[in-house]
Amino acid sequence: MNEEKKIMDQTQYLTFHLAGEEYAVGILQVKEIIAYGILTTVPQTPPSIRGVINLRGSVVPVVDLALKFGLSASAVTNRTCIVIVEVNLDGEPTVMGIVADSVSQVVELSADDILPAPPFGTQVRMNFLQGMGKAGARFVLILNIDKVLSSTELSNSVSAAGAQPGFAAAPGE
Repeated sequence: MNEEKKIMDQTQYLTFHLAGEEYAVGILQVKEIIAYGILTTVPQTPPSIRGVINLRGSVVPVVDLALKFGLSASAVTNRTCIVIVEVNLDGEPTVMGIVADSVSQVVELSADDILPAPPFGTQVRMNFLQGMGKAGARFVLILNIDKVLSSTELSNSVSAAGAQPGFAAAPGE
């Protein structure tokens, strides 16, 4: 029974790099990882919304977390990718993409390996952090991706991008 509890307490996270820091999101919210391709920009969206992509016929907004967190945008390289996640946006499951400089690995962290975020010292607003994951000698910033992507500005821009009749990215984008 103790072993079962230990297994249940372990959670897997996808780690990725963004502006020189390593972040993580719960693996169960990650749907897929795709190469960074052509994005269609949407007028009047916040700078953190890079645009939308056509993912198998669905319009998917893509968010640059570096810009959302007040960091400088990273240059797009051959390692830059889009992590497709499913978040709870206003009570509805919503598919969105987040730009990552690179994807690192899937790590398994038990509840004991996750510490509360400190009141200072990170470049992320505290309500976005689920905690700090101990990964060897370093820490990984574990994001509460639902909170990161559910701000009023993102809700409004996602509604504007996805709710327009006939709005879609061009095929192949």
